[in-house]
Amino acid sequence: MSISIAIWSLVVAPGKKATFSPVGDVRILNVALGEKIADETSRTTVKLTYDAPTSSDDDEPARVTTILCSLTPGKIEQANLDIVLAEQEDFEIEVVGKNTVYLTGNYIDQTVANGPDDFDDMSSEDEFDLRDVSSDVEIDPNELEVPSDTDAERFEEVTSDANSSSLKRKSDAMDVEPTSAAEKKSKKEKKKEKKLKAADGTAVAAGETPEKPASKANGEKKEKEKKKKEKDGSSPAKEAGEKKVVEGGLKIEDKKVGTGPKAKKGDKVSMRYIGKLDNGKVFDKNTNGKPFIFSLGGGEVIKGWDEGILGMQPGGERLLVVPPKLGYGNRKSADIPAGSTLTFEVKLLEIK
Repeated sequence: MSISIAIWSLVVAPGKKATFSPVGDVRILNVALGEKIADETSRTTVKLTYDAPTSSDDDEPARVTTILCSLTPGKIEQANLDIVLAEQEDFEIEVVGKNTVYLTGNYIDQTVANGPDDFDDMSSEDEFDLRDVSSDVEIDPNELEVPSDTDAERFEEVTSDANSSSLKRKSDAMDVEPTSAAEKKSKKEKKKEKKLKAADGTAVAAGETPEKPASKANGEKKEKEKKKKEKDGSSPAKEAGEKKVVEGGLKIEDKKVGTGPKAKKGDKVSMRYIGKLDNGKVFDKNTNGKPFIFSLGGGEVIKGWDEGILGMQPGGERLLVVPPKLGYGNRKSADIPAGSTLTFEVKLLEIK
């Protein structure tokens, strides 16, 4: 995952060469003719010259020239690109033709893909693998359709077992009552069980005595203990499955509530995630290896994440449906079309 941090642009006159070394990684998104056309009949070609990668640091890099695009007034006056120029590399852009060309893009930060380099290696974290779970499910953000209970467990940390052949859940057949003749109950026994009920109306097995309803004092004591646990973070303050929509249209659903302190602005959080488009296509994910680490509320990620991760507890899982204005807006970013609503399945591993 990369984020745009500033706009970048370059103007190259016809027959000229612009040589530069960017101070940061640059993504070129658009090349266009200017508002004044010097020659309306000829084609203008934009060339890029760069150092080709080498197999060894001792080898001298070879200079390579390629064509970015060719523009013709009245036919093709601009071209959309998605090319990243690495910082401090030497580049040369040349315009062959009679018209001035304008290049536009963004300075980008690609270091957030796996977290800052100065953090300890997180390879010791329990890993999980989603290859045995389908990620092709379409999600309709308007109805906040969420993955099934099986999908909700896709972030469960898995320990490798040489005898296990898959991550599939055990068959529900294990929950079926025995039907052997020795274990069948007579009508008389069933009738007796039906008559025995607890104070809340639930049936009590034969031979057991229904429990008396708890006193009011005991009930108040348990309620106070519950609130105390919720306050100090030793017990979840809310149940999994809670849905809410916050300011800006961000939709949040807790699939699993963690334990411990809640994530707040300024915390460094260690995350797993899967990002999907409206059509269910996965455009980015971090499901094993080194987790994605960032400072919450510091603007290092999209606003939908800075707001959507707040309040999570370690081990918790959430579904975030991020509208365009809290995501990448009306601009295209890598595999994400402009104006996209994004769906993320996220898990908080740790708060630094």
